Amino acid sequence: MRAVVFDRRGVLAIADRPEPSPAPNEVLIKPAAVGMCGTDIHVFDGEFEGTVYPLVPGHEATGEVVEVGAGVTALRPGDHVAVNPSTTCGECEFCRNGQQNICLKWNGLGVVASDGACQELFTAPLANCYKLRPDTDLYQAALIEPLACAIRGYDLLARRLGQHYLIYGSGTMGLIMAQLAPRAGAASVTIVDLNPERLKTAAELGFANAHTSADQAERAQWDVVIDCTGSIAAIEDGLARVKPGGYFQNFGVAPADQTAAYSPFRVYRGEITVTGSMAVHNSFGRAVEMYEAGAINPGPMISHSFTLDEYARALEMFRSGAGRKLQIRPNDTESRVFVA
Repeated sequence: MRAVVFDRRGVLAIADRPEPSPAPNEVLIKPAAVGMCGTDIHVFDGEFEGTVYPLVPGHEATGEVVEVGAGVTALRPGDHVAVNPSTTCGECEFCRNGQQNICLKWNGLGVVASDGACQELFTAPLANCYKLRPDTDLYQAALIEPLACAIRGYDLLARRLGQHYLIYGSGTMGLIMAQLAPRAGAASVTIVDLNPERLKTAAELGFANAHTSADQAERAQWDVVIDCTGSIAAIEDGLARVKPGGYFQNFGVAPADQTAAYSPFRVYRGEITVTGSMAVHNSFGRAVEMYEAGAINPGPMISHSFTLDEYARALEMFRSGAGRKLQIRPNDTESRVFVA
């Protein structure tokens, strides 16, 4: 069986590995699509805290059940599933207090210490597998995992009808956050991205207020500012644009060793709330339901898919900022272009 392996920081290989078998309460899955995201880059570059190498990447996955382990009755071979990559210890103070996503031993499949889905077959705990409707597009549904992360982000915001949102980043996460904003009561949504090519996707999704700088927008301040880039420059710019009494959310993943400068006095004087959002937390099931109810438009968002052999090319393309959502399709025999 072939697999993409991060042998160590910055070193990538395509390896032959034994086919896995599901343990009790596990499911063996043939992956259909695996989304590539900024976290994968941080993991490859050694910038994600706790990563253990060698590691098979891939945490945004859908696939078909091939085999089930002992004790599994909720799924059977042939079922289509989306996989929540987050696993936790269940024993630390945060798990016991219902804050599993900040578990002291949090382990994302393909992110920390368990192999992910960029291989021809992979296993996942039954508890992490969510059955999809037979008519749900199994490839586009790989957007469910980032949607689940976005829902967690909105869970942390004190939402009110009629608020104005500013979102940094017109990549996958920025566009998902933007599409959810009207459902959270947004009166307007403004998107900023330095790359004008990425703003084309925002326009296709119906967002007219899309700019390469927030200075170009009609407003000077917003009730809610969400950074989906992890860029220190974007974070510093966004914090300065929060209206008094408003919210700033660090949603994008910044390198663990970087810091941002801001005015503590302004946060104090304006009673600005700054919040983080970490991965998925009691939101994956809701993401499946919202996705299948049409909460986001996946069509314009996915531009390319790559075979396992072309993972390095996908990685290079992602770094360059080209394309839209890039996917690895581990069991495909050719790479594809959906949006030029």
